[in-house]
Amino acid sequence: MRTIDVCVSPELMHLYTVSDRTVVVVDILRATSCMTTAFAHGIASITPFAKMEDCLAMKDKGYFTAGERDGKKVDGFDFGNSPFEYMDEKLKGQKIAFTTTNGTQAIAKSAGAREIIIGSFLNLTAVTNYLANGTDNILVVCAGWKGKVNLEDTLFAGAVVELLKDQVQPECDAPVAARQLYNQAKHDLVDYLKDSSHVRRLAKLNIFKDIQYCLTLDQYGVVPVLKEGKLVSYQP
Repeated sequence: MRTIDVCVSPELMHLYTVSDRTVVVVDILRATSCMTTAFAHGIASITPFAKMEDCLAMKDKGYFTAGERDGKKVDGFDFGNSPFEYMDEKLKGQKIAFTTTNGTQAIAKSAGAREIIIGSFLNLTAVTNYLANGTDNILVVCAGWKGKVNLEDTLFAGAVVELLKDQVQPECDAPVAARQLYNQAKHDLVDYLKDSSHVRRLAKLNIFKDIQYCLTLDQYGVVPVLKEGKLVSYQP
């Protein structure tokens, strides 16, 4: 049987061999939720960057640029990190260069994986169906917050473990713990997360609508997949 594991922080990626795995990168609040939303609304591609300057330089190549640090849009970038920005009609068919505090760092640290896909609650079933149809072992990489654990990313990982429990087996206790947390939280994710660190951080920035939206399940059927350094929408 295939296996599944959960890396609760990108700082722990040195513990994992990814060359034989499909990696699911998740940053619920809010990078991977933005990416999922953008593809659902017709974006052509998203190129992730760990460094702001590399991302901003893509503006001269015809890209829209999206930059976020510490939950705030970075000056000089076209977009920030609210999923509602990526519903804009003018983005349909366009290319975005994207950099965030945690999500794009997690993608960079997953380099070398057999495959990298993007997960969020917004496309949870699409992601688990994609994984169920694959043959690789699976690693869910939680973006966390500056190396520390985020509860919402761990809950998403637990949801993946729960939904794939008949097809894959946990490699260690991390996926077991994540699944147990998800099963506690799944009936009301918003309430379960109300005291979590990143929800409180965003609340201080008066960001409430994004939280509710990013914790909504199965809004979209898209699966962003990294191909030659660019995220594109999976086409079966």
